[in-house]
Amino acid sequence: MPALIECVPNFSEGRRPEVIAAIVEAIRSAGAAVLDTSSDADHNRTVVTFVGAPEVVAEAAYRGIAEAAQRIDLTEHSGQHPRIGAADVVPFIPLRDATLADCAALAHRVGQRVGESLGIPVYLYDAAAQRPDRQTLPQVRRDPFELLRDTIQTDPTRAPDYGPNRLGTAGAVTIGARQPLIAFNAYLDTDNVEIAQYIARTVRESGGGLPKLRALGLLVNGQAQVSMNLTDFRVTGLYPALEAVRREAAKLGAVVTHSELVGLVPQQALTDAALASLGLPVSVGGLILEQRLGAQTGDYRPIPFE
Repeated sequence: MPALIECVPNFSEGRRPEVIAAIVEAIRSAGAAVLDTSSDADHNRTVVTFVGAPEVVAEAAYRGIAEAAQRIDLTEHSGQHPRIGAADVVPFIPLRDATLADCAALAHRVGQRVGESLGIPVYLYDAAAQRPDRQTLPQVRRDPFELLRDTIQTDPTRAPDYGPNRLGTAGAVTIGARQPLIAFNAYLDTDNVEIAQYIARTVRESGGGLPKLRALGLLVNGQAQVSMNLTDFRVTGLYPALEAVRREAAKLGAVVTHSELVGLVPQQALTDAALASLGLPVSVGGLILEQRLGAQTGDYRPIPFE
């Protein structure tokens, strides 16, 4: 079978449907299969998930970045989510018959092309990183767009991997290679964003909390939100992350009202969360009817119980 690569670019636009549609169409024009588009007006951000063969995905990513650069002006942009570029982050993820090294090579090729052809500064991160201080997205995005406009020209540690040492209206783009990541948000019954920020600092790995968990406290639709990224759900899954937020919220007199996923999620992550919430061992996953049928017949479709 041909290799299958996933790409999940985050664009700094969540309020203008016509701009989002143009970016998605640019991605489709390369032959990639768009699986999902998720937009948020408060974050002013859109996450697009698409898949394809390596060369198709590389071309689709480039076209999406180019379209975003033409249509998004970061000097006029506002939103809750941190960002440095119109096409803010573009990760490549191996799904089938591909490795992280393959995706890192793809990130380098696309990054060089973006830097040379579009004149946009490119930072490489995660498995594609060329520097130890750019292993994680927060490290790369430590300076927001407004600050990066100055530091990219004066601070040698902020020099891009590809492209010029200056920012235009499209900003910079962060391109990398990583394993599947789950974007998971928990909402609190308060509009006090400081509570969400405290919880985020407490539960995230950098604050001594759960490993492989990143978190921010934001205000979305008038409600405090703990915005989380699970960078390896096999280490910290959905249920432990949510329980940690609930525990810390309870200490502050707050309650989680609901949660949400942004973009797609591996089936195993949901199965693991269900088993953990029920106190069942992981081995019970082997008793799932559809999985057992699929192993016998090759048909993994869900059963439409009525």
